[in-house]
Amino acid sequence: MRFMFVGDSMTIGRAGDYTWRYRMWQHLDTTFDGPYDIVGPRTELYDTDAAAPVSHAYADPAFPEDARRHLAGWGEGWLHMAPLIGEAVAATGADVLLVSLGLIDLGFYTNSAQTAENTRAFVREARAANPRLRAVLLPVIPNIRARDEEPFAAECARFNELLAKAVADLDAPGSPLLLATPPETYDIHTDTYDGTHPGPSGEHKLAAAFATAMHQAWGVGGPYAPPA
Repeated sequence: MRFMFVGDSMTIGRAGDYTWRYRMWQHLDTTFDGPYDIVGPRTELYDTDAAAPVSHAYADPAFPEDARRHLAGWGEGWLHMAPLIGEAVAATGADVLLVSLGLIDLGFYTNSAQTAENTRAFVREARAANPRLRAVLLPVIPNIRARDEEPFAAECARFNELLAKAVADLDAPGSPLLLATPPETYDIHTDTYDGTHPGPSGEHKLAAAFATAMHQAWGVGGPYAPPA
């Protein structure tokens, strides 16, 4: 089974981060019963000094290079990934997409309705490349801007409603979609380093959201348990 992480700055991470991708790799490596690969056209972290995704300085240098693969970008959202996902799936043979997108779209590019349309386009393009594709989609987790700006918070809530509807509309027996449950205990003050991007505890909670969805719905992997 081939897994691909798709996301924005919360997924690519910055130089010095572990990333929730790393936490998911640890989870799969200890609970997945069978061969698997992590795939994607990119491996880099974002370097804030260079303002570009050019770093390979993961917090754990033992993170295997082939497990660092992803399709994530700092400042990239559904708007940017919808045109890229078909080629990425076709080139890598991805079977399962783990997708965390939307916050950057709503913050800078598109409103909730437009973002939802880009989500549907993303699914169409991914399935055109692999009609048996599975995907787990994580709702937007409101950040510090949503705390401070009521209209933005409302757009985040509205998009999550539209995302749930899209998942329900597009779910199919041969190509199932799952809506992950956002972590109930996620706290932007303790689980992020700046009110948006996850720190170590937030990384574990994001990975757990995807792991729990796959385990409960598909029997993939096991219950999420952070390494001791």
